Amino acid sequence: MSISPITTSRRELLRRTSCGFGYLAMQAIANQQAIANAKVPSIPARAKRVIFLCMSGGPAHLDTFDYKPQTGKKKHPGSVYDFRQHGQSGLWISELMPETARHADQLCVINGMYADTGIHAQSFLQLHTGDRLRERPSLGSWVSYGLGTENENLPGFISLNTSKTSIYSSAFLPSIHTGTPIGVNGEDMSAATINNVTNEHLSAAEQRRQLDFVQKMNRAHLAQRPSDSHLESVIETMELGFRMQSSAPDLLDLSNESQATLDRYRVGQNQKQVGTCKPTDFGRQCLLARRFAEAGVRFIEVNHGSWDQHKNHRRDLEANCLATDAPVAALLQDLRERGLLEDTLVVWGGEFGRPGLTPDNGKNETGHNARGFTFWLAGGGTKPGYVHGKTDPTGARAVEGKVHFRDLHATILHALGLPANELTYWHAGRDHRLTGPDGGKVVTELFA
Repeated sequence: MSISPITTSRRELLRRTSCGFGYLAMQAIANQQAIANAKVPSIPARAKRVIFLCMSGGPAHLDTFDYKPQTGKKKHPGSVYDFRQHGQSGLWISELMPETARHADQLCVINGMYADTGIHAQSFLQLHTGDRLRERPSLGSWVSYGLGTENENLPGFISLNTSKTSIYSSAFLPSIHTGTPIGVNGEDMSAATINNVTNEHLSAAEQRRQLDFVQKMNRAHLAQRPSDSHLESVIETMELGFRMQSSAPDLLDLSNESQATLDRYRVGQNQKQVGTCKPTDFGRQCLLARRFAEAGVRFIEVNHGSWDQHKNHRRDLEANCLATDAPVAALLQDLRERGLLEDTLVVWGGEFGRPGLTPDNGKNETGHNARGFTFWLAGGGTKPGYVHGKTDPTGARAVEGKVHFRDLHATILHALGLPANELTYWHAGRDHRLTGPDGGKVVTELFA
C-alpha cells in the first residue's frame, strides 16, 4: 500500500491559485491539510512516536540484560558482573545499570535478537534501513513517510549526535522525510548546528521575501516537470526550514529546565575520555529527545557510540554504562510522569552483541556476536516487565523467540498503526518497503 501525504498535491493547488499572497494562503492550507490527513494509520495505533536509543558498536548483552548463571562444575562464558532481579516482574539486570533497573517493570526485553552479519558497517546499516549493502531509506524516514508530522514547524524525523548520513537518509523517498541531524559527537546541540535554521544577516521579513523569490522560480520549474515529486519535496523542505526558526531554537535551549532535571539527566557531566568511551553529552541528547517528543516529532534517534570494545572490555563497558544509565532512566521517568510513555515507543539496542567472558579467565577481550543479542522496548503498548526469547546457555546464539531486524522493523511500524509489509514506495520500476522482499513478522507477543 503506497501512501501519499495529502489527497490533493501542492502542484494541483498551485495550478488553481495565483501567486503572491494567494499562494501563501493556499500553502498554509496545504500544510494544515497535510497535518490533518497525516497519513492516518490503517490499523489501531498503540504509539504516536518513537525514541530510538542507538548504542552504536554492539553492547555486551551478557553483561547488561541477558543473565546467564553459572551452573555445573565447569565455568562457561557469561557475565563477570553481578545480576539481580528487579521490580515486581523480577527482571534480571546487571549491576552496571542500577538506574535503568529502577524501571524494570516498564521494560520489554528481547533476548532473542539476531542479525545477518557481525560486520559493524553492514549490520548498522541493516539495523537502520533493512538493507546491509545498499543505501535505503532509514527507519525514521519510513515513519515520517507513513505518518506525516504532528507539528508543521518541526521535521518528522530528528537524529541527534551522528555523522553518518546513512542512518538519517531518506534515499529515494521524498527529501522532506530526511532526518534532521543535530550535533556531532556530542560537541554542540544548539540551533546553530542545524544547517540553515538560523540567519544572523537577514531579518525574518527579509528572509521571507528572499525565500518567496526563490520559491517562485522553483514553482515555475515544477510547472515544467509536473511529475517530479522530489522537486515538490524540495519546495516543502525549504518552507519547513524557514518555519523551524520559530520552534527549534527554543526547544534546544535548556535554560528553562531546573537544575534538578539537568542533574538527573547528567547534562554536561560526562566530558572525559575513558578508553573507547568518548566524551559525549548523552544526557543532553536524552533530555532533548523528551522535549522533541513533547513537541510532536514522530521519530527521534539518540546516538551513543563507543560500544565497540575488544580489549579492556571491563573498563570500557563500565564507562559506557556509566555514561548512559542515568540519562536513559531520567528519560523513562519523565515520559512516564508526563503521560507520554503510553504512546511513545522507546527502543534500546545496537547492531549486535558480544560473546561473554569466563569469570575465572584473566583474558579481558570480547568480539562480535550477531547470532544472539538483546534489545529492549518500553511504552507504546508493549508488555511491561516481560522477557521475550532467549539465547543458549552461553549467550552465543538466539534459540527461542528469535527476532530479526526486519521483524523488529515490522513490529515498530505495527505499533505506530502502519501495516509493515504494505507500506511501500515506487522506485526504479518496483515497490520498495522497509522490511525487504521477504517482509518482516510482527512480534505480537511483545504487546500487552
